[in-house]
Amino acid sequence: MPASGKSVASEVIVDSNVDVVNMGNVIREEVKKRGLEPTDSNTGGVANDLRAKEGMDAVAKRCVPMIEALGKELVVVDGVRGIAEVAFFKEHFGEDFTLVFIDAPLELRFERVTSRGRSDDMTDIEALKQRDERELGWGLAEAIKVANVTVDNIGTIEEFKEKINTILEQA
Repeated sequence: MPASGKSVASEVIVDSNVDVVNMGNVIREEVKKRGLEPTDSNTGGVANDLRAKEGMDAVAKRCVPMIEALGKELVVVDGVRGIAEVAFFKEHFGEDFTLVFIDAPLELRFERVTSRGRSDDMTDIEALKQRDERELGWGLAEAIKVANVTVDNIGTIEEFKEKINTILEQA
């Protein structure tokens, strides 16, 4: 879910010398290419448009060439948003694909949103709920159900980083 801790997890992963492909960056790049302001509304609209025109796995399809170009044994993908993306990655990478779900309650996620200051962030909890609903509409709930690993991100940032490092050690 938005603001659950994916970016912090990505930072830990990069610090461990593992490459990260960020699915949100694919959307943000498309927003930029279309000459739009990087607001939540525009970002969500472009994400919906890509999925409507190219399929629910459109972003995953755009990520695979980026992943393969890295030529690494281990690459982390940040930001899976639906079951179609999970299915595409599993079809493409087989048993080498592991889905990690990072969980945090709505109120805590909203606190994080208000402190991180990204241009596509929500300004009130109702807007975060709407974003949750939009992403759940892409099949996120189904993706969460098939996650191989669940990480609860409700403690300190240090505790969360330790959990991510433990997962990396097992990869």
